[in-house]
Amino acid sequence: MTEPATTWRETLRAQLLTARKDRDQTRVSALRSALSAIDNAETPDADTPAETTPVVTPDGAIAGATSGLASTEVARRQLTDSEIRALLRGEIDERLRAAEQLADNGAGDRAAAVRSEADVLTAVLAAG
Repeated sequence: MTEPATTWRETLRAQLLTARKDRDQTRVSALRSALSAIDNAETPDADTPAETTPVVTPDGAIAGATSGLASTEVARRQLTDSEIRALLRGEIDERLRAAEQLADNGAGDRAAAVRSEADVLTAVLAAG
């Protein structure tokens, strides 16, 4: 069974490739930011380690330390389909709020571009 994040990522990357071939900068920007948002949301939560004093063993090694290739790797979070959909809705809402602020401040052209990005993400969400 494929993870929801993998499915979404494959879909977004395929759409991104098409948008790049079409030289559609609005779609490219929106799809790249959606992919980045998913990647960022999968980042593991940083555990705050307790303050401890390192213990150095007689051979000079630090007790509890890790070494070797990938010895400090942490598994990424597994996002569900509903979490990804909520994440994309958040991206859409963020763009709509930004467009409103831009329009209020007289940047109508930029506001229209940001609204277009929100429209792209809305279509992605509806198709997914």
